[in-house]
This record gives sequence, C-alpha cells and structure tokens, in this order.
Amino acid sequence: MTNKDYRKLIAARLDALDAEDARGREAQSVVTLDQQAVGRLSRQDALLGQSMAKAAQTRRDAQRKALRAALQRLDAGEFGYCDDCGEEITPARLALDPAVTRCISCASG
Repeated sequence: MTNKDYRKLIAARLDALDAEDARGREAQSVVTLDQQAVGRLSRQDALLGQSMAKAAQTRRDAQRKALRAALQRLDAGEFGYCDDCGEEITPARLALDPAVTRCISCASG
C-alpha cells in the first residue's frame, strides 16, 4: 500500500468513528430516574446501557487519537516503522490497523 492508500484507510476509519459517535449520543443521554415512570430493573438496565455507551465512546476517542497520530507520522515520514526497534512494520499489519506503532515482534514481547 502507498501512503495515499493509508491516508484513505485512516480517513475511512475516522469517518466510521464519527458515524458511531452520532449513533451513540442518545445512548449516553441522562437516564430518567422517576420511579413512577419505570421499574427499578428497567432503570438499572438503562444505567448499564448508558455506562456501556460511555465506555464505547472512550474507546472511539482513543482510536481517533491513535489514527490522528498515524496521520502525523505519515506527514513526518515516520509512518510504518516500529517505535521500539525501528524496523518496518509489515504492510499487512498496517492494513489491519494503520494506527499500530510496533512491529509484531516487539508487540508480542
């Protein structure tokens, strides 16, 4: 893959994260705790759903940050090299996750 291909892949992943954000906003909204409106178990389910939605948002934010860092590495000419050993990261690994910063050898310990 070329740098242009990686940029397209990263842009597509960022767009997908934005779309997931839009779908997740409602699930993160404030849960109504009016006991007359819903039973205790329904409220607990709603709170659990809200908590899971917030955790998913945190993961998406971390992915977004990692993808933006990958774009910065592309701009700096440092994309595709392991942060630990300096060797090239295989194109297949980068195609699966363009945000990776370590080769498979260093990542596996």
